[in-house]
Amino acid sequence: MDEACELRTAALTPSRRIRRTPYSERVEAAGVSAYTVYNHMLLPTAFGASVDDDYWHLRSAVQVWDVACQRQVELCGPDALRLAQLLTPRDLSRLRAGRCGYIPVVDAEGFLLNDPLLLRLAADWIWLSIADADLALYALGLAVGLGLDVRVSEADVHPLAVQGPLAEEVVAAVLGDGLRRIAFFAHARLPFQGRPLIVSRSGWSVQGGFEIYLDDAALGGELWDAIWAAGERFDIRAGYPHPAERIEGGLLSYGNDVTAADTPLEAGLERYCDGLDSGAACLGADALRARRAAGVRRRIAGVALDGPPVAGVVPPWPVATGSLPAGKITSAAWSPRLERTVCLAMLAIEACTTGTAVEVTTPSGPRQGYVCDLPFPGAVGERR
Repeated sequence: MDEACELRTAALTPSRRIRRTPYSERVEAAGVSAYTVYNHMLLPTAFGASVDDDYWHLRSAVQVWDVACQRQVELCGPDALRLAQLLTPRDLSRLRAGRCGYIPVVDAEGFLLNDPLLLRLAADWIWLSIADADLALYALGLAVGLGLDVRVSEADVHPLAVQGPLAEEVVAAVLGDGLRRIAFFAHARLPFQGRPLIVSRSGWSVQGGFEIYLDDAALGGELWDAIWAAGERFDIRAGYPHPAERIEGGLLSYGNDVTAADTPLEAGLERYCDGLDSGAACLGADALRARRAAGVRRRIAGVALDGPPVAGVVPPWPVATGSLPAGKITSAAWSPRLERTVCLAMLAIEACTTGTAVEVTTPSGPRQGYVCDLPFPGAVGERR
């Protein structure tokens, strides 16, 4: 059933099944006011400042995010790369140790199961930094069923993200100037209190930043405090993946914008499916090639809505072009920069042309809008 969960005024009951993180005490001290649950862990989604203030601050300064919920599915052993390649239509043959890669993970029919960041730590050692969907058991099932020489587990690793145009200055002050040499979507080991930590130039924001992969939970408070102290002169704040900023940047949310009912072709991820033409051994490759040959009938697009912010139940919201159904809004947020509600939508391919007029049935009533390019113009904020 395609229906969003709306708690309204109800509280979320605590449980050991919903795990705290090594940074939770610091997050609480910073004034967290709302969480969501992501991979069975707490993910902060609001602090004391207004959502608009958080948006402008992320685009111009620096924020520290507790994203320990980005769990690491660890593949270790001689067949680690082979197993990773079976999961994705992206060709991994040129992804050397020290690099990262965004990968769609698909089943045998080509449908999306996850869209993690893959970190190749060594020839036989890989982390899949997963979105909000269990992936370890699927990977383990393939490894056992195919008799692969690889160990599949969830690594005890807790990412901390530092995002925004001033992130490099802050993290370099803590981990050293070697950080400045890390290329986009690459990683390196940098020392913190004598312990080498994996650090990547990546994050769920288009403003730039880093993710620090802490593998000792006992150091969580100290790592947060060191980042905070280094960032005070840059007006650092506790933050979270901002909905308007990530929609403007065209960053997909698995479980919201795309699900196991969608393929990477419909998600606009064709550039990450180069293995379909290179012969990479992905389980879903034949199915995806057949779907590509038949023609994609729908795909993700940007939509901007006129009028004031939309109040009420979160998407999906129906989309029409003229009198014809065209698809649905999958995510929406008010953009203080564009002064419009910005959306991601899964639309019929005929409706995806930039500038196409649409009508959206929102909880606040019908709204007029138009289809936009992704990312939205001006998605990246001030660079310093």
